[in-house]
Amino acid sequence: MDRLLDRIHCADCIEWLGRIDEPFADLVFADPPFNIGYQYDLYQDRVHSDAYVAWTREWMAQCIRVLKPHGSFYIAIGDDYAAQVRLIGEELGLTLRNWIIWHYTFGQQTKAKFARAHTHIFYFVHDAKHFTFNDSAVRVPSDRQLIYNDRRADGRGKLPDDVWNQYPRVCGTFKERCGWHPCQMPEILLARIISVSTKPEDIVLDPFVGSGTTAVTAKKLGRRFVGLDISETYVENARKRVSEVDVETASRTEEDLFDSGLRCQEILELQRLYVEIGINAAAILNHPTLLQLYARQFSIRMNNGKEYQPGDLVACLKELTTWVSKKQKVSSHLQSYSSVRL
Repeated sequence: MDRLLDRIHCADCIEWLGRIDEPFADLVFADPPFNIGYQYDLYQDRVHSDAYVAWTREWMAQCIRVLKPHGSFYIAIGDDYAAQVRLIGEELGLTLRNWIIWHYTFGQQTKAKFARAHTHIFYFVHDAKHFTFNDSAVRVPSDRQLIYNDRRADGRGKLPDDVWNQYPRVCGTFKERCGWHPCQMPEILLARIISVSTKPEDIVLDPFVGSGTTAVTAKKLGRRFVGLDISETYVENARKRVSEVDVETASRTEEDLFDSGLRCQEILELQRLYVEIGINAAAILNHPTLLQLYARQFSIRMNNGKEYQPGDLVACLKELTTWVSKKQKVSSHLQSYSSVRL
């Protein structure tokens, strides 16, 4: 199995996984075609509903077969088949822990109904009592900490809720957009999932790897990965994207921006914390107590034995506003937090 790891394979996921003899994946993240008419490289995303549901059951069953007993299984899906995916998961023996709504800006505009601005993400586990959930990796400071300086606040921060509205879609104008794939997930969203549901060196499987975001993010976070896709073009481009990740620093495309001395994983996690806390860098840097809180939360998230000091993060924080602008080319949701009472 080791020779198959840290690679993106050009293969049909049902056929490829069917040849694997034993469970190997600690986490499966799947973002399959939604059967809503997208034209992929080799696949027209519009088949009869019954055929789509049968195919969904088949690929999910193969993913479950290679999922370790303690493993987690996340599936991103649209409205049209969310109910079916939830029921299939139950039929195949999975336990649903969260029905997450990823609410994003730049939704799909419509003419005769409300604009669609969300995707469902099902968070299943194989075993209801034994699974990986690194709560420290996703905690954020609460309003009790950020605004009210309430001593009753949990110093570790709070767990986020099941509506994720911090992550915009990777639209065509965003710098992160690859341009050669019609659907691309944000790296920081994948970082939340991978960080909370795996440990370093765990194996992440993406049966529809597409643009390669899951593999790229797994590599940056020190996890191993297996990616599958039927398109030779997508596979070739995704492999190139993965090869450009330098785990000792930032990815090659961001080296010029983050000259902070932090490792790739630290930079990605700092980006994620920045977006999830939602306070702009200027407010953080101008408020010593807030900066200290930020450094403490980052230390909790990294959980690597290192106690980060405010000075360790200043250089990177100074660049984060620019990063948001370059990454998205849109106004950030980050707030100035002038009401902070720290």
